[in-house]
Amino acid sequence: MPVSEALRSLSENPGFWTGAGATTDDPDPRELRVTFPVTGGYALVLDIGLPSGERALGLRVPASSEPIQLAWAPAEGPYPAALRWWELDLCARVTALEDPTLPHPGLVVALLSPFAPATPDDDGATIGAMREAAYRSLRRDVPPAPPHGPEQAPLPLFAGDDWWPSPPAASPQVLDEATIAEITRPTFRFSEVRHGSRFPGEELAHLVRLASARLARLPDEPWHPVTRPLTREILDTGDLAPVPALLGALTEAGCDHPTVLDALSEPLVPVEACWMVETLAGAEPGTLLRRRV
Repeated sequence: MPVSEALRSLSENPGFWTGAGATTDDPDPRELRVTFPVTGGYALVLDIGLPSGERALGLRVPASSEPIQLAWAPAEGPYPAALRWWELDLCARVTALEDPTLPHPGLVVALLSPFAPATPDDDGATIGAMREAAYRSLRRDVPPAPPHGPEQAPLPLFAGDDWWPSPPAASPQVLDEATIAEITRPTFRFSEVRHGSRFPGEELAHLVRLASARLARLPDEPWHPVTRPLTREILDTGDLAPVPALLGALTEAGCDHPTVLDALSEPLVPVEACWMVETLAGAEPGTLLRRRV
């Protein structure tokens, strides 16, 4: 799913993520619909009200054009627990496999994780690391800094940086670390919507089964056997140092899957590399990441 210009504009606005506002350049904004296909004709659909920022999460099933609503929330929250974290993590992993433009963790987790709060049974540290990595992955284009300094070469005495300090450079990161820490603070107080009579529990469970089966098929690729020793080594030791060797082995074995290769390429994002190693090793999601947080 190519990211639309409207969604890209929103994702580069810090106020959108903090609940301060959701606006686009559209002269007549009403609603923005974001669809994340998962597998088997199922998709997670997020409707964002503009400019109110209220959000509705839905589940699209095969042969249906309109999603079934899972939950609704105002821009500032609170967000109901429509998904369990492991369900969102699973769906985001499969979405990334099918769409290399949506790496995991990234935009899918950043947008949908408020609807999947950690429960007391979850590993809060692992979830926090995943969410922080997702918000850090948000980037925007930053124009080059304008020229500064003297028009002509100054005398040596006046050539130091103290005389011609560089102007502060804009960060390509949409959210600063303080904001990320604030919006990823764990909370165990949320409303539960999954027990309602209208909640599509059976449909969601079927999506989860299909997504699990899709993820389980990746180790069956013909290039996987030659990489199994390396993935097991990384998984057992928790050391990502052999990742470049793993990438080389995959390439030599004929792997051309863009999501797999990108997740293991430089510049290495540890959380992204962890989920790919876990997937290639056929390990439970979070097995490697828990050793690094």
